[in-house]
Amino acid sequence: MGAWGRDWAWRIIPGVKAVKHVGCVDVNPQALALATAQAGIPPDRCFTSLDAALEATKPEAVLVTTVLPGHVPIARAALEAGKHVLVEKPFARRVVDARSLVELAARRGMVLMVSQNYRFFPAPRAVARLVKEATLGEVGQIWIEFRRYSPIGPDGPHAHHRDEQPLLIDMSIHHLDLLRHILGKEATGVSCYSWNPRWSGFSGPPAAVASIVFDGGLIVSYRGSWISPGQSTPWAGEWRMAFEGGEVLWTSRGEDSTPAELVVVQRRGGAAEALAVPAMKYVDRWGTLSEFADAVRSGREPHSSGRENLGTLALMNAMVESASHRRPVAVRPVDTSGGTSA
Repeated sequence: MGAWGRDWAWRIIPGVKAVKHVGCVDVNPQALALATAQAGIPPDRCFTSLDAALEATKPEAVLVTTVLPGHVPIARAALEAGKHVLVEKPFARRVVDARSLVELAARRGMVLMVSQNYRFFPAPRAVARLVKEATLGEVGQIWIEFRRYSPIGPDGPHAHHRDEQPLLIDMSIHHLDLLRHILGKEATGVSCYSWNPRWSGFSGPPAAVASIVFDGGLIVSYRGSWISPGQSTPWAGEWRMAFEGGEVLWTSRGEDSTPAELVVVQRRGGAAEALAVPAMKYVDRWGTLSEFADAVRSGREPHSSGRENLGTLALMNAMVESASHRRPVAVRPVDTSGGTSA
């Protein structure tokens, strides 16, 4: 029940009628006091242990919003207790740990879903459809630019200022997941460089560039920065996609989860046209939560399931490995049944 957990509690969960919030957990009593004060959670529904919360509230599912080191142990405990799990991204630091959760969920017949919330915006859905239907022919090249300025404020550094790879693990994973979602393909190799200017205030490198190779030879050029002095991009970044028959420029996700949907299509020799994006009842984390609830009710695998998200983790880890060793690396293939070759 840190700031992000409280945000889920007071802003997201009440907006999805299919879900009822029955209790919250944090080992820090001060965090629970803030949950009561800021999110209106009654004190008798605040617990300092997961076991106590499960016993008292008998939930169907557990939402894991801790910092990354807590994702695997808490998700595992919930699955072993027979609860469905929705977990924040990345849902594990290592693919082997993520795979163990996927296998546990499968054995227990539980839904395990990762909150890759950028998938639940209209613009990437529209672009994914363009690619799948080959409206402009085959994709030839992709450029992605992400720019933000995240200085240390008067209250001190945030969690991502202290991360080992604050851009690649905390932020770029969104863009990597969108690539897999839009292309319907897996990456085979990456060459990534990250760096940290002395004045950044970050412990780890907040800027990176990368070339990512996907099945079939498609090349993606990626540039991202948490310390950009220039105009900020929307959170999904600015995308330029070259197709056989034209070009698509698009972006998505504005401030405070507001839609910032823009998809511009320019066919060869034609004028640029704005593409209509699909209407969605729930976007962002509201979309994630609604999808999770529907998957639990219907007993189906959700979009962005833990199994499907293994490919995103494999790509993220390849980016980190390449940046750490400053050499190209292969992306370890992921078994769609929930395993990996490594």
